[in-house]
Amino acid sequence: MHHRPITLDEAILLARVQSVDAAVALNELKTAYWEYRTFRADLLPEVNLTATLPSYNKSYNSYQQDDGSYTFVRNNYMQMSGQLSIDQNIWLTGGTLSLNTSLDFLRQMDGTVGNRFMSVPLALTLNQPIFGVNTIKWDRRIEPVRYAEAKAAFLSATEEVTMTTINHFFNLLLARENVNIARQNLANAEKLHEVAMAKRRMGQISENDLLQLELNVLDARSTLTSNESSLKSNMFALRSFLALGEDEELEPVVPDSVPDVLLNYDEVLDKALKNNSFAHNIRRRQLEADYEVAKAKGNMREITLFAQVGYTGTDNRFDSAYRRLKDNQVVEVGFKIPILDWGKRRGQVKVAQSNREVTESKLRQEAMNFNQNIFILVEQFNNQQAQLHLADEADRIARKRYHTNVETFLIGKISTLDLNDSQTQKDEARRKHITELFYYWYYYYQLRSLTLWDFVAGTGIDADFDKIVRR
Repeated sequence: MHHRPITLDEAILLARVQSVDAAVALNELKTAYWEYRTFRADLLPEVNLTATLPSYNKSYNSYQQDDGSYTFVRNNYMQMSGQLSIDQNIWLTGGTLSLNTSLDFLRQMDGTVGNRFMSVPLALTLNQPIFGVNTIKWDRRIEPVRYAEAKAAFLSATEEVTMTTINHFFNLLLARENVNIARQNLANAEKLHEVAMAKRRMGQISENDLLQLELNVLDARSTLTSNESSLKSNMFALRSFLALGEDEELEPVVPDSVPDVLLNYDEVLDKALKNNSFAHNIRRRQLEADYEVAKAKGNMREITLFAQVGYTGTDNRFDSAYRRLKDNQVVEVGFKIPILDWGKRRGQVKVAQSNREVTESKLRQEAMNFNQNIFILVEQFNNQQAQLHLADEADRIARKRYHTNVETFLIGKISTLDLNDSQTQKDEARRKHITELFYYWYYYYQLRSLTLWDFVAGTGIDADFDKIVRR
C-alpha cells in the first residue's frame, strides 16, 4: 500500500481532471457546443447535390385512351438525374432561397425514340411561409441564450465538483482524525488502567474507579475498531471519486489557513445575476414561452408562396440541351385557413398563453428563492470565519485541559468521571474544529459556484470553451 499525503488543493485539481462528475460536465458542454454550431450552420449557405444514378423501369402501367377507355402500356426506359443547389435560409422572413442547376437524361430501351436530355442551367427558387411563425428568427434569439446558459452551467458544475471533493476530503479527514483520537484515547486508557491497578494494590483507588477505567479500555478498543472501518469506507469513496488506484492510501492534510474574506450581499447577488446560468435559464424559458404563443397564433392560418424563375432546354443531344433555352417560371400560392374548427386553434393559443403565465409565475418565485439563497449563504459564510476561530480556540483549550486532568488524576485529585468528561470534550472540540473548517470551504466554493467569481483573486471564473470541447 502506497501512502500518499494529499492536500485539499491537490484533491480539487485531480477531481476537476479525472472525476466522473467532471467528465459528465464536459460532455454536457460538448453537446451544447455542437448544438449551437448546428444552429449557426443553419444560418449559412448550404451546398447540396441530389442525384439518381440510374433509375431503370420495365413495367406495365394503365393508360387512358382518347375514347376514355383504359389499356396497359409497356414502359421500358432508363432515367438519370442530378441537381446542384445552393440553399440559404432567410432569417428575416423565415423563407428559403435556392440557386440551382439540374440535368435529366431519359433513354427509351425499346429503340423507338432514343435519348432525351432536359437541362435547367440556372433557376432561382423562393419558398416563403406567410403569417406563420418565423422559427429561424426565434432560434436566433433563443439559441445564443441557451449556449450561454450551458457555458455558465459548465463552470458552475466544475465548482460543484469541487464542493463534492471537499465533502469527500473532509469526511476522510474527520475519519482519519477519529482514528487518531481513538488510538490516543486507547493508549491513554491502557496507561491509566495500569496505573490504577498499581494504585488499587496499594489501596489508593476504589474498586469502582478501577472497573470504570477497565470499561474505558474496552470502549476505546471498540471505538477504534468502528473508526477504522469508517476510515476505510471514506478512503474508498475519495479514491473512487478521484479515479485513483486502490493501492494508494491517502493521508489528507489539514488546511493550515483560510482566506480572510468578508462578502457583501449586494455585490455577491449582482455577480450571481450576471454570471450564473440561472439568469440565462430564466431568459431562455421566457423566450421559449413567448415562442410557443407565437407558434400557436401562426398555426391559425397557413399561407405559403412558392416562386421559381430560370431557363430550361431539351434535346436529343447533351450539348444541344443547353442551347435555345426557354423561360422556366413557376408561381404558386397555397393556403390553409380553417373555416370551422370548433375553436381548436384559438384554444391552442389560449393554452400557450396560460402556459406562459404559469412559466412567468414560476420564474418570479424561482428568482425570489435564488436571491434568498444568496443572502443566506453570504450570512453563513461571513459568520463561519468567526465560528472557525472559536472552534480552533476551543480545540486548543480542550486538549490542554485534558492533559492537565490526566496529570491531576494520576495524583488522585479528580475522579474518573471528571477525566472522562474532559476526554469527551477534547474529542468533540477536535471534531468540531474539522467540521467548522469543512463548512468554511464548502460555503466558499458554493458561493463561487453561484457567482462564478474568485473572491480571493477578485476575478471572474472563465474558460476557453473552444479549446475545452476539442480536447
